[in-house]
Amino acid sequence: MLDTVQHHAQPQAGVPPNHLAAEFAETLRLAVPLMLTQLGQIAMITTDLAMIGHLGERAVAAAALAHTVYFVNFTFGLGLMSAVSPLAAQAFGAGDPKLIRRSLRVGLWVALLISLPMMASPLYGEQILLALGQVPQSAALAQRYLNGLAWGIAPALGFIALRSMMSAVNRPQAPLWITVAAIPINAVLVYALIHGLFGLPELGLFGAGLGTTLVNLGTFLAALAIAAWRKPFADYHPLARLWRIDWPLMRQLIAIGAPISFSLLLEYGLFSSAALLMGLISTTALAAHQIALQVTAVLFMVPLGIGMAATVRVGHAFGRGDMVAVRRAGLVAAVLGIALVSALTVAIILGRYELGRLFFGRSEASAATVELTATLLVVGATFFIGDGLQTIIGGALRGINDTRLTLVFAAIGYWCVAFPTAWLLAFHTGLGATGVWVGFSVGTFVYAGLLILRFRTLARRLMA
Repeated sequence: MLDTVQHHAQPQAGVPPNHLAAEFAETLRLAVPLMLTQLGQIAMITTDLAMIGHLGERAVAAAALAHTVYFVNFTFGLGLMSAVSPLAAQAFGAGDPKLIRRSLRVGLWVALLISLPMMASPLYGEQILLALGQVPQSAALAQRYLNGLAWGIAPALGFIALRSMMSAVNRPQAPLWITVAAIPINAVLVYALIHGLFGLPELGLFGAGLGTTLVNLGTFLAALAIAAWRKPFADYHPLARLWRIDWPLMRQLIAIGAPISFSLLLEYGLFSSAALLMGLISTTALAAHQIALQVTAVLFMVPLGIGMAATVRVGHAFGRGDMVAVRRAGLVAAVLGIALVSALTVAIILGRYELGRLFFGRSEASAATVELTATLLVVGATFFIGDGLQTIIGGALRGINDTRLTLVFAAIGYWCVAFPTAWLLAFHTGLGATGVWVGFSVGTFVYAGLLILRFRTLARRLMA
């Protein structure tokens, strides 16, 4: 797939000098807004759950089931939208504004076309949950939430496509400010639709889903307006000939994005299976695991932002034909990621008991759960670093359109190593919940190691 982009153009004006300090600065400048945007997305999901919490435990449980159905679909679409970033970044590096516009256009078309079949699963969520053995009452409540949530898939994916294009041209700030503005709007709208405030109808769980859909639509329209009318995006005429479907480039986007989608689904499946394993061990294990995993999810936004920046920086270098810079961009992103994730990991280890008490309180009854949460966070220290590495190097590989082997490596690391090791250590060595996390750490490091070897091999080949 390395020949899919012409990369023999001369370096463009504004390319930073060829030294590490400039590369560190550029990567960090891109990564910080991307990290904060992702944290903003988590903040909105957390706000939704907090609003739903006022409806009672049954509503929260139903929302959790609904999110399981929804995010399996959304994860697949997310992978496809991720392919907009390398295509647009390579075009930017090559000084080809027409290809930047085409990359965004096919991303928006794919978002629209795949959202239609993707809506089928949430709209039939109750039947899916019943088939999976869920209680009918919980499945029915989950369906109410999904009925409102399903319609927001297309605008949410469209926003990601626009965000990817904006990041590819070194302007990731606009999506961040849109997301920051959306957080309080989302909270007010969701709460109002749940409880029927300000003259709005009282819609309960359906209102929570509908509120999220309306916010997704708003963020998409805001990003579209900025892309169309504000410089520097308007200079690329992003909406020109929007009605035309560029089939060859769409096939290329799918060829790059589909392996990313399936890799993400393998990862999603692994962590879903972890909850099942913890449930077999004990309720305490499951509760501690969920909190440790939530802490990991927040921490993960740091390497995720750096991985997105790595895609852009590597894509720029690849697009302008600077193969030395391709290698340098990947190396700098990896070093920056290891440094930041290691520092955050140390902070989490030092505060592991306080994190446990934050969720479970300080009573004697919760002491065992707090202790296990703290233990999992210590064991998870290696997992945090391995997971960060695989995300960053995976992002660098996307910058040169190399995603197919990433899928194979994900299958090996997650399902040939992580899951069997977790099962063996949890149930055949007496390690229990700790064994599950050790197994996941081992598998994640195998995955990260394979990705590092792949990037080194391709970087040497490109420079030969």
